[in-house]
Amino acid sequence: MSVNTAGLHHVTAIAGEPQRNIDFYVTGLGLRLVKKTVNFDDPGTYHLYYGDTAGRPGSLITFFPWASVPDGRVGRGQSTSTAFSVPAGTLGWWRDHFSGLGVESTVTSASGDEERVSLRDPDGLQIDLVASSISDPRDPWDSASVPAEYAVRGQHSSVLTVGDPTKTVSLLTDDLGLRIVSERGNRIRLEAGDGGAGNIVDVVADPTGPQGLSAGGTVHHIAFRVPDQATQELWRRELVDRGHQVTAILDRQYFTSIYFREPGGVLFEIATDTPGFDIDEPLLELGRSLKLPPWLEPSRNAIENAVAKIELPAGNNPQLEEYTR
Repeated sequence: MSVNTAGLHHVTAIAGEPQRNIDFYVTGLGLRLVKKTVNFDDPGTYHLYYGDTAGRPGSLITFFPWASVPDGRVGRGQSTSTAFSVPAGTLGWWRDHFSGLGVESTVTSASGDEERVSLRDPDGLQIDLVASSISDPRDPWDSASVPAEYAVRGQHSSVLTVGDPTKTVSLLTDDLGLRIVSERGNRIRLEAGDGGAGNIVDVVADPTGPQGLSAGGTVHHIAFRVPDQATQELWRRELVDRGHQVTAILDRQYFTSIYFREPGGVLFEIATDTPGFDIDEPLLELGRSLKLPPWLEPSRNAIENAVAKIELPAGNNPQLEEYTR
C-alpha cells in the first residue's frame, strides 16, 4: 500500500444515559468534552466526543448514548478494551481517585515496562489506564478533577478480539501499514507510525469465546488516522482494489470518514486529522453548545426537543467560566 496510518484516531462506543456518561468521562477520567453534537444517522440522540484540550486525533473517545439501550455482549468481532496513557507512577493516585467516586479498579499487570489498571465505565465498557516506562510527550487536559501531573495523555492502545487472528493481522500489516512488535500466547501486538502510546493495537485470538453483540457497553468501531481527504481518497481506492467493501467518504463535519469490516468482524474507520473541532466554535468554548452540521440546522428545534437535557460540568471550560463571572 502507498498509504500507512499514523496511528489511532478515536474509538466510538455505545452508552446509556448521556448525563451519566458525561459525568464519568469529564469528572472521573478527566477528559474534556470537546464536541456535543448528534448522531448524523440518528439525530434524535447525541454524539459526544471527549479528548484533550483541542480534541486532537489519538486523544479521542466518542459515544452514542441511548438512554434505553440494552446491554451488549463483549466478544469476538469487537474491540474489547480501550486503554489510555497516563504518566508513570500515577496509578496509585488513580486508584484512590476512582475509589472516591465509588468506581472499582483492578491492577491487571505490573512490570518494569508497563503498569495497567482496569475498570468499567457506568455502562460496563472496559477502560484501562497504562503507565509506561516510556514517557508520553503529549500535553494533557488539565481538568478540575484530574490535575495535569496525573492526567490522561491520550489513547494508549485498543484490543481487537477475533476468532482467527491470521487475516486480521495480515490486513493490519499489509493494508494499514502496522508492524508486529511482539507475540505472547494468544496476543499479537502491532504498532503504527512511530510506535508507542496512541499507535498500538493488540490482536487477541479467542476461537471459542462468544460472538460480540453491539449494544450498551461495547465499542462500535475504532478509527485510524489519515492526514487529509486527498490521502483518504487514495487509500480508499487501494482498499477497494484489494477487495474490501469500503463505504463512500462521509462528512463527519470535524473529519471525513470511510468504513469497512476487517476479516475478524471488527468495524474499522479511517478518519482524517483535519479540519478539527474548532471549525464551528472557539477552542475556549468546545463542548459548550449543541453543534449541528449545516444539513441538520433547519431541524434544530426538533432535535433540541428530542435529545435529553444535559448539564456540562463547569470545569469543562474553566477559563470561560472565570471570564464570565
